[in-house]
Amino acid sequence: MELRHLRYFIAVAEEGSLTLAAEKRLRTAQPSLSRQIRALEHEVGAQLITRSVRGIELTAAGRAFLDHARLAVTQAEAGKEAARRAAQPAKPTFALGFLSGTEMDLLPKAMRILRDELPNIEVKLSSDYSPRLADALMKGRLDAAFMRPESHPGDLVYRRVRSEPLIVVFPKDHRFAARKTIRLRSIKGEPFIKPSKTAPILRKTIEDSLKRAGLDVRADHEVHNLAHAFSMIASTRAVTLLPAYARNYLPSSVASCSIQGDVPTVDLVVGYSKASTSRLLKLFLARVGDLIDGA
Repeated sequence: MELRHLRYFIAVAEEGSLTLAAEKRLRTAQPSLSRQIRALEHEVGAQLITRSVRGIELTAAGRAFLDHARLAVTQAEAGKEAARRAAQPAKPTFALGFLSGTEMDLLPKAMRILRDELPNIEVKLSSDYSPRLADALMKGRLDAAFMRPESHPGDLVYRRVRSEPLIVVFPKDHRFAARKTIRLRSIKGEPFIKPSKTAPILRKTIEDSLKRAGLDVRADHEVHNLAHAFSMIASTRAVTLLPAYARNYLPSSVASCSIQGDVPTVDLVVGYSKASTSRLLKLFLARVGDLIDGA
């Protein structure tokens, strides 16, 4: 079993689409990716994915295999990193995580802080779902992360970077497309999708805002990330609420508008472990105010 097969499978599972995984993550042709997935299923001896009008869905075997695939790839990357470091003089390392999708505007600012304050360190960057970032902070795999203020049994500290308004996202040719703003009550009766449990803070913010607007909206589908959300919006003609940073990634088939009235917001924070004694973390936190002011 080759690592590239595992990486292909992980990309398909996370994107929820063979097309998106092929074009955005893997830079390969979809027919080639489909053949690689079939080869992996043949080697595993079980069907891992199913195709439907909603996109790609994991079978029970696929869900069981996904965590092991991620672990195998992570261990292989860790081995490569350990070998690389052993062959080079040691450098202080700062591990910084990002909620997937927030890198576009935050990464350049964060890197300026790190290079100005800590020019001779090695910066390790990663992006993931917010609950996984919280877990990585608690396990010491990350020094700091831009994330949601997750409820967590560990001793994490959060500093708010910004409160981001939610926007309404819908198909490009939807009746909302002619409007710059709408009231939340306008989505009554529309097919609706919401985040899965991979984004618990955003999910609760959306549910609470709909309840305050007097809407009893049941989600037709749940989505795991922005790419999955855009794919489902285009294919099912559903609407959803997303943080405003999603506008940075809207495909041509999807549009958005702002919310009138009581606009719901969701916080983005920088999180770190209170137990950390990292000198690099202290230096970074001393300059985070510069990033917050310019966010």
